[in-house]
Amino acid sequence: MDWTATVDVYCERLDAGFWAEPLNAVTNLSFLVAAGVMAWRLRGSGLVKAWLLVAILTAIGVGSFLFHTFATRWAGLADTLPIALFLFAHTYATARDILGLARWKAVAVMFGFIPFAALLYPVLDLLPFFGSSIAYVPVLLWIGLFAFLTPRRASRNFGVAFVILALSLTARSLDEPLCASIPFGTHFLWHILNGVLLGWLIETYRRGAIQAPLAKAVLGG
Repeated sequence: MDWTATVDVYCERLDAGFWAEPLNAVTNLSFLVAAGVMAWRLRGSGLVKAWLLVAILTAIGVGSFLFHTFATRWAGLADTLPIALFLFAHTYATARDILGLARWKAVAVMFGFIPFAALLYPVLDLLPFFGSSIAYVPVLLWIGLFAFLTPRRASRNFGVAFVILALSLTARSLDEPLCASIPFGTHFLWHILNGVLLGWLIETYRRGAIQAPLAKAVLGG
């Protein structure tokens, strides 16, 4: 595979230039702003997992910026890997410190997303609307699942996260279909909403970990 090959999958990009996707590139600031806000909210905190999520969120912003400027396969990898890492890290943190599961059970829940998504893909692939965004639909349903599994306050917060991602996923899916009507596309809304989403998921963990019975153990690392 040629990792330097260019990728053109978004409405805003018309050529291979570095700034061919100005809106898509600049709106990655939403991830960095969200990371900064959560770093401020975590100041003085011993919530190690939350700080790790903030670091991953920063990497998401940088990786996505690289992809929407260089637009190469290697940049695409820099974009997608931190997203996957955030999903697994947040799942583990939630299972461990909000649901109060033992480490091995939390790890099992974390990797449980893989068969969960694998079972869904054959069915979701039949849905015409999502297009290239189909890979993110299991993430939406995974968040919805945690809205049912977690205690009341965390459940409500995961419900809010579900709504934000549903809107975000809609914006991503409409990028190409609306390209003729909206030349700059709608993918930039995916970035803005996801910055809010990921910051909110970290805040959901922060609140849940503090309120959980295991809070003392969590604060100790």
